[in-house]
Amino acid sequence: MTRLTILPVDFGDPAQTGDFLFLLDHYMRGPSGIGQPMSEALRASLPAELRRRPTVLSFIAYLGEEGDRRAAGLIDCIEGFSTFAGKPLLNVHDIVVHEDFRRRGIARALLAHAEQVARERDCCKLTLEVLDGNAGARDAYLKFGFRPYQLDPAMGAATLMEKTLQAHSS
Repeated sequence: MTRLTILPVDFGDPAQTGDFLFLLDHYMRGPSGIGQPMSEALRASLPAELRRRPTVLSFIAYLGEEGDRRAAGLIDCIEGFSTFAGKPLLNVHDIVVHEDFRRRGIARALLAHAEQVARERDCCKLTLEVLDGNAGARDAYLKFGFRPYQLDPAMGAATLMEKTLQAHSS
């Protein structure tokens, strides 16, 4: 079996930054992303923006031996806080395995790594969102132990909602 190594992304390292952008662009182009490539403006600004945010944790899964490794998967996590538990939580914001490397346990390894990091940070839980139509990912998350979020079964499961904000012009 090919060696799998999971490393934190160093956005000061051009090679790792390139691997990060390559994998995120791959995700964005697919049906679970926005269906189009990453814009050049985002490609140029994202690494510096992420470097400025200590609550964002990014990890790349590499397959192969050092000197001959390929970027196979990526997980981006954002630390939040649970007021009900009085502890931090870790949200899996992005997870992607390049199509050339799927069905090898990489997503599971990335989730296990995120769980280990969450435990080290004394987080009370891991959270994530998944599209209803992404049955493969949904099944994988359920097998890993994720469940729909609810406080009281009588109130039902929580629904992720969003409100897009337009940029202010100065």
